[in-house]
Amino acid sequence: MGPGYESALDRQIREAQERGEFDDLPGAGKPLPGAGEVLPDDWWLRDLARRENLAGALPATLLLRRDIEDLPDKVAKKLSESAVRAMVAEINTRVVKANRGLLAGPAVTLRLLDADEVVRDWKARRRTA
Repeated sequence: MGPGYESALDRQIREAQERGEFDDLPGAGKPLPGAGEVLPDDWWLRDLARRENLAGALPATLLLRRDIEDLPDKVAKKLSESAVRAMVAEINTRVVKANRGLLAGPAVTLRLLDADEVVRDWKARRRTA
């Protein structure tokens, strides 16, 4: 590999640059999304799932974690306290199964949701809306 050596890949990149194929790419000159933010450990998996629209392909334990994170927004759409409590009960059933290793996906240790706390938050959001 002397100073004049250029691999086939390097040549293809150089030629594409000369043709202007890298000019005006989407996001050029903009900061990277999430730059400077503290990202969750599974940021790469979430990004992949979002980009590839793989929500249904995620393992059950990861879907459960996402459902728990999205819970405030989901319960905000519920019209009754009983519907909120039913949603919490369904998630708690899945949490028990996940903690026992009965759901597909990476091992997780999740705490049960407090239905009373979720209902209090739901009521508070409804009062301020």
